Amino acid sequence: MYERVVEIIMFLVNELQSSKQLSEVDISVLSKNGYTDSEISTAFSWLFERMNIGQTMVEETEAKESSHRILHEVEKLVISPEAYGYLLQARQFGILSNRDVETIIERVMAAGFSRVGVPEMKSFIAGILFDTDSQQSTGGRISWNMNDTIH
Repeated sequence: MYERVVEIIMFLVNELQSSKQLSEVDISVLSKNGYTDSEISTAFSWLFERMNIGQTMVEETEAKESSHRILHEVEKLVISPEAYGYLLQARQFGILSNRDVETIIERVMAAGFSRVGVPEMKSFIAGILFDTDSQQSTGGRISWNMNDTIH
């Protein structure tokens, strides 16, 4: 479920980076692609919550850094190029910090997977994005009930 929310967040951030406002994003495309109202609402809730507590999509100091994380040979054996590309895309969109990328790679390696593809990477990203223990005090406004919608 949360993997699908990550897909929606990636879509929304991509739209925002193309100089659109959230109100200009055509969410009917999401519905046509099979996403539920609840999944769409949860993604919007995550974005609004992040904007509400003053977080930027990319930290100022990290945005100036032009370095890229290179996988170790052992990490390359476990993380598929497509999964790593998806992880880098999430970082490029500002959804993840450099520290989040490192945490995900560490979790993948510690989990003992023989191979991680895009679906598994989405799960790891969702784990970081929706880890309420590590977020600043959000007040619990993110919609977690699968029947909730934001109006």
